[in-house]
This record gives sequence, C-alpha cells and structure tokens, in this order.
Amino acid sequence: MTSVIDLHDVSWRRQQENILSDINWHVEKGEHWAVLGLNGSGKTSLLNIVTGYSWPTAGQVRVLGQPFGKIDIRTLRKSIGWVSSSLQSRIKETELTEDIVVSGKYASIGLAFEEPAEADFEKAFRIMEQIRCGYLIGRTYQTCSQGERQKLLIARGLMASPDLLLLDESTSGLDFIAREELLSTIQKLTEQADAPTIIFVTHHIEEVLPAFSRTLLLREGSVFAKGSSETILTTDNLSRFYGMPVNVEWHRNRPWITLQD
Repeated sequence: MTSVIDLHDVSWRRQQENILSDINWHVEKGEHWAVLGLNGSGKTSLLNIVTGYSWPTAGQVRVLGQPFGKIDIRTLRKSIGWVSSSLQSRIKETELTEDIVVSGKYASIGLAFEEPAEADFEKAFRIMEQIRCGYLIGRTYQTCSQGERQKLLIARGLMASPDLLLLDESTSGLDFIAREELLSTIQKLTEQADAPTIIFVTHHIEEVLPAFSRTLLLREGSVFAKGSSETILTTDNLSRFYGMPVNVEWHRNRPWITLQD
C-alpha cells in the first residue's frame, strides 16, 4: 500500500447546500499533511468523508488502498485513529488514564464492558512513555490539564496501531506553553520509524510543524491550493487565500503570519 488517501472529484451536499465541492486529494504513505482553513471551510467534513461517517454525494474515495462502496467501513476504521477535542466531553472524570488509552483498541470511551489483557496495558504504558505522558499513569482524568488530556487522546488514537492518524484541531483551548509542548510531542511522533501517516487539521498557520511538509488549503469547501508547505504557505498565496494582505515569515522551519499594516 502506497496510497493512504485518494479522493477523486469528491463533493458532498447537505440540505441542498454544497459543503465540499470537487475535492481531489492524494496522500502517499509516509507523508504528513497539514489541512488549513477558516471555521466553516469544510475541514471536519473532509475528515468525515475520509473515515466514512459521511458519504460523498459524488466522486470516488479510496482510503488505505480500499475503495469505498466495496469494503466494510467498520473494519477500515480500525486502521484509522481520530483525535478530536470533542471526545473529551465523553470521558468520565474518574476514569484512569491508562484505561482511556487502552480503550482505543476497542474504539470505546473507557473500559465499561471490555476485558483487556495485561499485554494491552503494557502497550498502553509504552505509548504513554513514547509521547511523554507516562507520568500520568495511575492518575484519574479529572487531575489532568487540558494539554495532558490531549496527549492521552493521542495515545488512545495510537493504541490500535493505526496506519492513518487524524488530528482534528488537537491544540484547541491550550495556552501557548501547553500548545508548544503538544506540538513538540507530535513532531517527535512523526520521527518514529513506525509512525502512522498523520493529517493535522488546524486554522493556525504557525502550527504547521517541519514534519508537515505538505499542506492542503481548504476554503468554502473547495481546495484552494495543495502541495509543498514552503510553496503553499507564502505571503502572496495566503493573502489571496484570506482575501486580505498578510505577511508570512518562516522561522525554524515553521511559518508565522501577521496582518500587513
């Protein structure tokens, strides 16, 4: 398998409104992409298409080499990790951190009915150490900061050893320090030999880490631009993208944006 995501002329309508229009996007194994756009640009809708929770009105979808319409989507989802801050509201405050991580194997939230083996917890501990939150083992969810909770969700997303990991605005609600710590964790994750292909969804340009060498710009449900991050994230390109003059400067292989005076 070399193709991880392959969308061909994909459109999606909801209540007679075009949410996504003529999306063509190809992601190869080993690539890590940033997906950027303002609120309402269709970023989460795009993820819903990739994971099969929404079905395209038109076009063809192939994920992890599997064509939609000819496979069991539920089986495919076991190879996809999806991390979203919206999951946090579904976790019990008294849940142990390691139980949250292990539950990722079962695509559940916590371990109310599952009976994991000792090997499952050993794997969870390794993952937690790998992404630098091993010190949370034995603690309850309610004692964790917002940044620590996001790390737990990433660990949970890795529990099933996914081939594709979707990070949907995973820095939302974090202060500057917590955000940079989480971004550092994500960067180190991409450097692992067995790292999954990662799609990082955000609307903050400065969160495009060096690992995300390719970027997709989404505006009003359509692809505005895609390709090399250094080529896409430029002053001229983003000024057109946002419809206002901006400046983009690259520092330590990350782009930073400001409004022009």
